[in-house]
Amino acid sequence: MLRGRRTPTSTPSRSSRSASTSSYGEVTGRRQPESIPSEDHIEEHPVSPQSPIHDNLAPVREQVAQTIVLRATREAETVEGSKVGVILTLPYSSGEEFLDTVAAELKRVLLLKQQSYLFILALPTRGISPVLVCSSSEELAERAGILVQSKFLNRVVRHELRFGRWGALIRDLCSTTYDEAALWDAARKAARQPMDPLHPPPGSRSISQILEHARARLQRITPQQAFEEVQDPALHWPVVLVDIRPEAQRREFGSIAGALIVERNVLEWRFDPRCAYRLPIADRYDLRVIIFCQESFTSSLAAASLHDLGLLNATDMIGGYAAWKAAGLPDEIEISSTAPPTDGRISVPIEA
Repeated sequence: MLRGRRTPTSTPSRSSRSASTSSYGEVTGRRQPESIPSEDHIEEHPVSPQSPIHDNLAPVREQVAQTIVLRATREAETVEGSKVGVILTLPYSSGEEFLDTVAAELKRVLLLKQQSYLFILALPTRGISPVLVCSSSEELAERAGILVQSKFLNRVVRHELRFGRWGALIRDLCSTTYDEAALWDAARKAARQPMDPLHPPPGSRSISQILEHARARLQRITPQQAFEEVQDPALHWPVVLVDIRPEAQRREFGSIAGALIVERNVLEWRFDPRCAYRLPIADRYDLRVIIFCQESFTSSLAAASLHDLGLLNATDMIGGYAAWKAAGLPDEIEISSTAPPTDGRISVPIEA
């Protein structure tokens, strides 16, 4: 299929390019296209017992299937050597049979080229829609089918793997933009080769690399510098010292009275100036947030996360609470440079 295009299974028409429907991916006129008659109405007169019954629509289906496959293979993506795509067509009375015709044409075209492939075919409609996964191997089809089933959950009415193809009936397919994107995601991921469990996948980073990158974004300060900042009334921006450790660590190692306790799992919600769940102090982007944990590993990642929210003055305390205690700094402080917002002060608006 052509991405984002739904290809009806009627014969091509020569119409103006300014109209809104499409046939074989070609723009056609706004007039109603001539519909393909169903098999039930091919013969106008009764057929004698001696006369063979011919499927007069078979050549039409094959021609349409050839056109769809030509465009679909031309615009397919290549994932680790396999051609992948999603083909959506307009539903009609012989829909499931037509999907089989398209699948057969895909097999004919791509296996001639000795090309590995995986395509998900569907006739989206309100109600029950048939979906067919066809590929160059049963393993690929089964992998894609499992992913499709997991993405649509209770919308899958039934499914089965037969003759190397995975088929299913799905409720209200493509009723939202999620559905087509989900089918594409299933096709791409199923086509990936099984990775070596002992080697990291491309693009991944170790926690050491993530931590190094986070700290490169910060101007980290020592416990002594943090103590001096929170005591300095001359600063032009509010400063807040934030303890993100869990309660168990605070009980075991102690805490700093006067520091704001915001555990790590809610930090971004409490300090995003646009968030409805922010703290009253967190209504401006020049807020100086000094974060500490027990030994300053989690705090570096947390401070970098606040940078992502736009709080570019956020940083963390080198060595964490352990370094604060080792430096002999007090267990209770008065934060002179912080104050809650005053009435009438301009604040960042909260997003709806």
